[in-house]
Amino acid sequence: MQNYGKAIKAFFGQYPTGIALITVTGVGLFALRKWLAGGVCTSKARLDGKTVLITGANTGIGKETAVDMASRGARVILACRDMTRANQAAEGIRRRSGNGNVIVKKLDLASLQSVRQLAKEILESEERLDILINNAGIMSCPKWQTEDGFEMQFGTNHLGHFLLTNCLLNLLKKSVPSRIVNVSSLAHEKGKIYFDDINLDKDYSPWKSYRQSKLANVLFTRELATQLQGTGVTTYSLHPGVIRTELGRHFWPTIPLWKRAIYKTLSFWLKSPREGAQTTIHCAVEESLADVSGLYYSDCAPKTVAPQGQDDAAAKKLWDLSASMVGLA
Repeated sequence: MQNYGKAIKAFFGQYPTGIALITVTGVGLFALRKWLAGGVCTSKARLDGKTVLITGANTGIGKETAVDMASRGARVILACRDMTRANQAAEGIRRRSGNGNVIVKKLDLASLQSVRQLAKEILESEERLDILINNAGIMSCPKWQTEDGFEMQFGTNHLGHFLLTNCLLNLLKKSVPSRIVNVSSLAHEKGKIYFDDINLDKDYSPWKSYRQSKLANVLFTRELATQLQGTGVTTYSLHPGVIRTELGRHFWPTIPLWKRAIYKTLSFWLKSPREGAQTTIHCAVEESLADVSGLYYSDCAPKTVAPQGQDDAAAKKLWDLSASMVGLA
């Protein structure tokens, strides 16, 4: 051991510049990684006696959000399509949070019948709903259709959550102050709502569809805030960041192997699911947001949405169209 210590001292003495460079580089890379991790929710708010419903909570940022909500004492409902994975996730969430009050419900957002069935079960079994987190989503898939014939990304990312939220509004109003959190994306900035071809039958591309659905999340949040003004129910949309999750499972097989290799090399710099969940958690619990509604957040701070996401006329038009498509009008 003594000889080993002498060898280390000799190395540092022989290569002081190199060691200094390595040290500075290491510190710099650590600082860069920390910066890329983004904002962190600092609220210590407890959720004892409150109920939280999270869609798509069996993996990724939805699962990490559920761990946080459960750790704060909430009753957490995981609304998921794959019940096997959801039950496995629930077991892990109970273990990590120390909270056994975590339950699983079946939800397929690509089926309006499934959405209505879940809402019916929640209204019959739950006395309150304090936080609804519309987290689940699909990204850049082929031109698939939902059970009801809608384009898959618009149908799942927007219409399913639109119907679920509306079906649960009375329970949310009964539980005020309550919150609705819609997970959108930076992709909304290049999005457009194709009112004359909402299912993109004339010109479909996976990214065009995804961007439309994420802009729809932002506009839905905006119009929802207007309609809920004065009720005690507040709404928030957000960009979680670029994260190492399963969301890109339909996208990655379509790109060249060399691009996938680059992504894997750079994936260290992407947010982890826990880091990516921070803005969702912030919108769900941060006390200073209690009287704020309809805004968009990134890295746990307000961010200005793209101009098309500020269009109140488009938001109302989308609401009316969505209500008609899901049978609420």
